[in-house]
Amino acid sequence: MRNLARILKALADETRLAMFALLLHEGEMCVCDFVQVLGTTQSKASRHLRYLYNAGLIEDRREAVWVHYRVAEDLDSDRAALLELVRTLVTPERIRGLRERLAAWRDDKSRGKGCAAEPMV
Repeated sequence: MRNLARILKALADETRLAMFALLLHEGEMCVCDFVQVLGTTQSKASRHLRYLYNAGLIEDRREAVWVHYRVAEDLDSDRAALLELVRTLVTPERIRGLRERLAAWRDDKSRGKGCAAEPMV
């Protein structure tokens, strides 16, 4: 029960739920993507992502100074069930505004307005 409670606590925060939903619908994302899309600081974004990571819901990959996150591949049955529930309840339409901001940000990045110089840890 403790394990399930920890997973549910990780998803009980609106920011973390939005992050997880974006990862479900968009795939791998850099911390700088979350900073731009959610209008938060790098440290807050990293802290929320670390909470999801510690709950076993996401994995990370370092590329130079940047950290990229994606939904964990080998989820146990509890995590897999919650992933499907979130995927069902948080539809692309529900996060349309976030996805539009992400698309605009990715467009800016592709034109050389990449991630800020400040490293993401």
